[in-house]
Amino acid sequence: MYDLRNVTKRYAGTRAVVALDDVSLEIPDGQMVAVQGPTGGGKSTLLQMLGGMDRPSEGSVELAGRDLAGLSGGELARVRAHEVGIVFQTFNLLATLSAVENVETALVPAGVPHEERRARAREALGSVGLADRADHLPGELSGGEQQRVALARALVKKPRVLLADEPTGNLDVGTRDEIMDLIEERWRAEGLTIVLVTHDPRVAERAERRLQIVKGRVSESA
Repeated sequence: MYDLRNVTKRYAGTRAVVALDDVSLEIPDGQMVAVQGPTGGGKSTLLQMLGGMDRPSEGSVELAGRDLAGLSGGELARVRAHEVGIVFQTFNLLATLSAVENVETALVPAGVPHEERRARAREALGSVGLADRADHLPGELSGGEQQRVALARALVKKPRVLLADEPTGNLDVGTRDEIMDLIEERWRAEGLTIVLVTHDPRVAERAERRLQIVKGRVSESA
């Protein structure tokens, strides 16, 4: 699914920062990978490269044979709209929209008609156990419920890839396990390629492969 070759990412400033340092990495289709490492080590930058949200300073990032670094802004937007779902630690829900409306927002860039958007959004919420909370605002939901909405929003587009940045970081242990159960269930049922960043070893051990990233360099974990 992914093939990274000699990827380096530098951020200019008062002091230049190398966030990724000559990273070469292959992630097969359908693999679930956990990425661990210290704060500032390059984990989130790696996810941004995989999601086409940023471009490398050097090297190539291929998704299913296409070099994301070589695509135009419009082409990258289409990749994100159709092929990549993203879940964040802070949920990133719009406070004034209901749960179902938040999920629908993922289908707008893909040009899905309104009635189909609403039907697919309700189906996605049902798949994460929130069919009865579809019309509630984020402020009326618990943290775990909000993350379920965020997961439904990522999955409603039926992506090939799910990227998750600390998806359980704001949750208690019990809710963490519920969210990971849902992620693992969708992985097994749909054959998703999943890359998740986590500080939590209990979350990392759920993946079939673990990577460490320290000072921008990636290595395999035992």
